[in-house]
Amino acid sequence: MAKFQCNVISYTLKRTVDLVVVVPTTTIPESLGMGLAEGEKPTHQPKAKYPVLYLLHGGGNNQAQWTGYTKAELFAEEHQIIVVNIAGENKFFDNVRGDDFYTFIQKELPDFVTGLFPASDRPEDTYIAGLSMGGYGTMIHALTTPERFAAMGIFSCGGAALKPNGSLDLPAAPAEHVPNDRLDAMVGKNVKLPKVYYACGKNDFGYQGCLTTRDKFLAAGADVTWDELEGYGHEWRFWDIELEKFLKWLPRTDAYAGSKRQV
Repeated sequence: MAKFQCNVISYTLKRTVDLVVVVPTTTIPESLGMGLAEGEKPTHQPKAKYPVLYLLHGGGNNQAQWTGYTKAELFAEEHQIIVVNIAGENKFFDNVRGDDFYTFIQKELPDFVTGLFPASDRPEDTYIAGLSMGGYGTMIHALTTPERFAAMGIFSCGGAALKPNGSLDLPAAPAEHVPNDRLDAMVGKNVKLPKVYYACGKNDFGYQGCLTTRDKFLAAGADVTWDELEGYGHEWRFWDIELEKFLKWLPRTDAYAGSKRQV
């Protein structure tokens, strides 16, 4: 595994942005010849470009929390997928407070990732997921441009219009991007949506809101896999469990699909 901590000048935002990009590389077992076919040698040259998961954090967090609080690096290595974390700065990965994060994620971030790393640019190899605020951002991007993603993962987040929170000063995303409203408008329209993995702990304060949005996805004709766990709230132990489940669930067709790397 290689973990790149990047400080990137954004031509969209006109300033630097912090990213963490996890890329599968030779593992210690492979360096010892374990898990390799007879005559095969370790190499840093991938046999094909890797699928990509854009993994968004929650409110008050930054690009470091997914790899700090969960086993995201281990999961990425095992499942041979590039994982991209971006500092969203409490801006819902959208256009708020004068920053065009929507365009940055829609256009510039894939440009950077596929340009500098061995990452596939095929929609069928591209996924987006997030927790809480990042789940909201996931829905915004997957619902406004569903043709870009093969699947989305939503953890502990409903799709109702968000209101500012006094402690974190969280702004609401633009009205035209509100997920529940977009889903309501899709009912009966035969819009092809990415597959949906939706999860929430049963002790989460947003549990009922997640159920409401899940049902809106179903009404819009989405293929939804729902998971809930007793005894978990809005917490990292739950998201660590669900990230691994999500990566196992992903509908993959890439060159690494169906295999699990020994780490």
